[in-house]
Amino acid sequence: MPAFKSDFLRILSERGFIHQISDETALDELFCKETVTAYVGYDATATSLHIGNLITATMLYWMQETGHRPIALMGGGTSMIGDPSFRDEQRSLLTPQKIAENIEGIKKIFGRILRFGDDANDAIMVNNADWLLKLNYVEFLRDVGRHFSVNRMLTFDSVKLRLEREQSLSFLEFNYMILQGYDYVELNRHYGCRLQMGGSDQWGNIVNGIDLGHRMDTPQLFALTTPLLTTSSGAKMGKSAKGAVWLNGDLYSPYDFWQYWRNTEDADVERFLKIFTRLPLDEIVKLAALGGSEINEAKKVLATEATAIVHGREAAEQAAETARKTFEEGALAETLPTIEVDGSELRSGIGLLTLLVKAGLAGSNGEARRHVQGGAVRLNDQPVQDERRAVTTADVTADGVAKLSVGKKKHVLVRAA
Repeated sequence: MPAFKSDFLRILSERGFIHQISDETALDELFCKETVTAYVGYDATATSLHIGNLITATMLYWMQETGHRPIALMGGGTSMIGDPSFRDEQRSLLTPQKIAENIEGIKKIFGRILRFGDDANDAIMVNNADWLLKLNYVEFLRDVGRHFSVNRMLTFDSVKLRLEREQSLSFLEFNYMILQGYDYVELNRHYGCRLQMGGSDQWGNIVNGIDLGHRMDTPQLFALTTPLLTTSSGAKMGKSAKGAVWLNGDLYSPYDFWQYWRNTEDADVERFLKIFTRLPLDEIVKLAALGGSEINEAKKVLATEATAIVHGREAAEQAAETARKTFEEGALAETLPTIEVDGSELRSGIGLLTLLVKAGLAGSNGEARRHVQGGAVRLNDQPVQDERRAVTTADVTADGVAKLSVGKKKHVLVRAA
């Protein structure tokens, strides 16, 4: 990677965000001489973004920090089709009402990450439904569709993979990349946007937009993608025993989010501190140099800083304190994740394996059984070795809860409803 002159590209390079740039010299010069507007698109397929989206959202943050203008594009229009990239089958089609609901959920996270307003580099949030849903189909085919080569689109990895597996790629999905390319042109026309950023799987779609812009007489447009982020053991980022690691607290609690980062593999600590926190690089180098068990202190810093970005400093510090009390003092922290169980179930007794699955501490009865057989399960901090054991009201402590644990780091409070 070259030595960039612009603050934005230099920061991204030093922190490990850059995978590909379409014309790095010209883009670097552009960032040096003017305020650049760049965007990332987010389709509204769920009510929350997840950890994978946090990478691109953080790039928008660094855009703003270095004096440039970020756009968070909500895919209200493209979500009605769904991005087919590297998927084995077509996404389920969402209703306009569901898409609107999802967008409202997604907006919450950007209020913490970006600064919105009317100043020159304040962030902008727009919805591509504003122009895509107003298109006249025949005119769009004539004015925009004619610029796309089907031959070239068939060479994109995301398309080739589907075809090689003999999996259907619908005409509806094939239009997605045309609409995404058109988004780029619209954002350039209305906001002077010159750069689109995204994950490495979006390279083909972004380059399509650049080519379309060239054919429709925009100034030179640019692409920048991030690498696919995996852990040092090869696992894809963003998955946990409870499923996707969502950024909204109603889907994935701040405590669980903090724990996700606390459980980072030793070899990933420095890389994740650079990408998922805003700490100065010299401080990150010092934390990453900690050896032996001291690396756990660096993991706690990573967990707290990443959680503060997504959920706020107060929630991050509360999660850290809950963890300290639970693991270091053995105390029952009321801010642990809690599930409610019908009182009648507890009175008659609910199976331990069933409860472990219900609490999200195991994905199936079989996994729960293996936890018990391996000696990892505790009830109110006491080991449980009988997989047929039932949890009853007799197990509820004076605090009104039963504490269910798997290993040293996964705890859930069970409360009678």
